[in-house]
Amino acid sequence: MAESRGEVAAAPPSGSSPGLPGSTGTAPPSSNPLSRKLHKVLETRLDNDKEMLEALKALSTFFVENSLRTRRNLRGDIERRSLAINEEFVCIFKQVKEELESINEDVQAMSNCCQDMTIRLQAAKEQTQDLMVKTTKLQAENQRLEMKAQVAGAFIEKFQLSPDEMNLLRGTRDGPITEDFFKALGRVKQIHNDVKILLRTNQQRTGLEIMEQMALLQETSYERLYRWAQSECRTLTQESCDISPVLTQAMEALQDRPVLYKYTLDEFGTARRSAVVRGFIDALTRGGPGGTPRPIEMHSHDPLRYVGDMLAWLHQATASEKEHLEAMLKLVTTQGMEENVQEVVGHITEGVCRPLKVRIEQVIVAEPGAVLLYKISNLLKFYHHTISGILGNSAATLLTTIEEMHLLSKKIFFNSLSLHASKLMEKVELPPPDLGPSSALNQTLALLREVLASHDSSVVPLDARQADFVQVLSCVLDPLLQLCTVSASNLGTADMATFMVNSLYMMKTTLALFEFTDKRLEMLQFQIEAHLDTLINEQASCVLTRAGLSCIYKSVQQHKPEQGSLANLPSLDSVSLKAAMVQFDRYLSAPDNLLMPQLNFLLSATVKEQIIKQSTELVCRAYSDIYAAVMNPANEYKDPETILHRSPHQVQSLLS
Repeated sequence: MAESRGEVAAAPPSGSSPGLPGSTGTAPPSSNPLSRKLHKVLETRLDNDKEMLEALKALSTFFVENSLRTRRNLRGDIERRSLAINEEFVCIFKQVKEELESINEDVQAMSNCCQDMTIRLQAAKEQTQDLMVKTTKLQAENQRLEMKAQVAGAFIEKFQLSPDEMNLLRGTRDGPITEDFFKALGRVKQIHNDVKILLRTNQQRTGLEIMEQMALLQETSYERLYRWAQSECRTLTQESCDISPVLTQAMEALQDRPVLYKYTLDEFGTARRSAVVRGFIDALTRGGPGGTPRPIEMHSHDPLRYVGDMLAWLHQATASEKEHLEAMLKLVTTQGMEENVQEVVGHITEGVCRPLKVRIEQVIVAEPGAVLLYKISNLLKFYHHTISGILGNSAATLLTTIEEMHLLSKKIFFNSLSLHASKLMEKVELPPPDLGPSSALNQTLALLREVLASHDSSVVPLDARQADFVQVLSCVLDPLLQLCTVSASNLGTADMATFMVNSLYMMKTTLALFEFTDKRLEMLQFQIEAHLDTLINEQASCVLTRAGLSCIYKSVQQHKPEQGSLANLPSLDSVSLKAAMVQFDRYLSAPDNLLMPQLNFLLSATVKEQIIKQSTELVCRAYSDIYAAVMNPANEYKDPETILHRSPHQVQSLLS
């Protein structure tokens, strides 16, 4: 490019231009080199020639003045600049060459060093081959040993106790027991059970040794636990008994050793027995805290309350002791635990039996009266039933004592009733003038009423009350019936029947107020009806006799056909019959005038009406028989309608 420009700049002086007048233009444009160059330059499109643009841009950096001199020297400037650039390039590449040579030397040194190291390593490898083999074997052995160590650790962890656990189980004799002790004891039991697995493998000797070790450790632990539980139970002598959770866990653990478990329960029962006896004596003599409630002995003048307060205290104490024992044994799961509880509670309450028996015996032997004795008997029976619900059906001494006192009070009660009956029979009173119940009968019935009233209010079970009731009635009513019979033995028929009806009626009304008397009421009703039949017959006989029909009725009843007609008999002629009918008419007009005086002494108006009604029926029946006989033509009465002018129906209507 610089070369072309030089040529263009120098062209005018060497020849004339194409436009000059001297040029003819005879030659074609392509034959002139200068013209070709000019055309080439003019036809060049600089915007598409990147190399030209770059060259011009580089030229502009040092070609700052466009003059003739500078144009003439442009080629030389470019060549000098090119030379300077090449020299600078050579200088720079010389440095690069030197650096590369230095790097080549370093690389060569490193190569030599690596070769040397390779040789040395190969030699070391040949020398340490045996050591590598041994190291590999040792590593494999180390892995096996580590695995064995892990197995041994797991074995020890599973079949041995830690030092802390050993210290807990082998603590001092009087040292405390904590919950961690039971965890360690449970671990011992678990190991003892798990070691049985080893007995089924080829490690039987190890299993037996571990089992023996654990068994010995168990026995030592149970012995220490028993001593501690025994000591704890001995401290439970206060009236209020607080069972600690640790003691509950101790009883759960000791259930695996029945002998130690039983001894611990015995120790607990002994401690609580002394506490209950002391509490009972304090309740009798000192009362509650601050004097409230008052001492039970303060009520000894009231036998029923005295006995009731003692039994109520024992019932409460028995229930409390059972609750304490159940709280201590709530984690125990062995069979027969309920029997153990009943046995221990029975032992605890055994200590109060002697003072209780002495005091109740004093009350009973003093014979406060039949009614009080019966109430005390029922009270004892009730508490026997109630406390047996706590102690069960076991032969507890407390239940035996209460049962003995119940039987004693019952025996003295029935002895009192028998003595009362004997006194009645020793001096039999005559019936009073009004034929009502005697004073002895009224007193005895009042006594019976009180006894039965206390019986009805008794809280004794129903079957026991019914059995007692039958015995009480037999003991009282049978002597009373005998008394009434003996007392009325010297009376007339009507008086005796009236007295007996009144006495039996009083007995019946007394019994009707109470339960379990149905059979006795039926028996009394049968006896009353028997005596009522007597009074009915007596009343009918009285009416027939005073009305003049008695002899006539008897003759009609006794008459036989072979004796002939009734009209021919002396006492059955028409005149006698008419005279009798006059008296009978007076009776019909005022039937109450012919009532027996004994009927007015009857206590029951219903019974009196019943006697009048049924005796009237008998009178009507007798009149019907007489009427039928008179109207019978075979008896040869003339105009019988004039003799008996009223039919039986009319008579019945008048009397009803």
